[in-house]
Amino acid sequence: MTGKYLIETSDNSFDKDVIQASKKTPIVVDFWASWCGPCRMLGPILEKLAKEYNGKIIVVKLSVEENEGKPQEYGVMSIPSVKMFKNGKVVDEFVGAIPESRVREWLDKNI
Repeated sequence: MTGKYLIETSDNSFDKDVIQASKKTPIVVDFWASWCGPCRMLGPILEKLAKEYNGKIIVVKLSVEENEGKPQEYGVMSIPSVKMFKNGKVVDEFVGAIPESRVREWLDKNI
């Protein structure tokens, strides 16, 4: 599931994987959980687009089941919650499973 443009992170490695990395490349963080149906629908879309965008973005997945600190810090109330980071800050976000065409529009608007 992981690759060059798709990685998994944790509370401990979030600063390196997201905050620092977003100073070079837009980072799309997918806050998700394995029991969440909409998360399982959205995940493959983000994975596909990570490959397709070929380095223009990096998708970072953070399991809210295994990590409580960062979801709390970034106000994640429901999942899937997707946030784009640039220069260490959240520049845009959406909540819920949306169709691939809308995810693509959201990415294009923000990169």
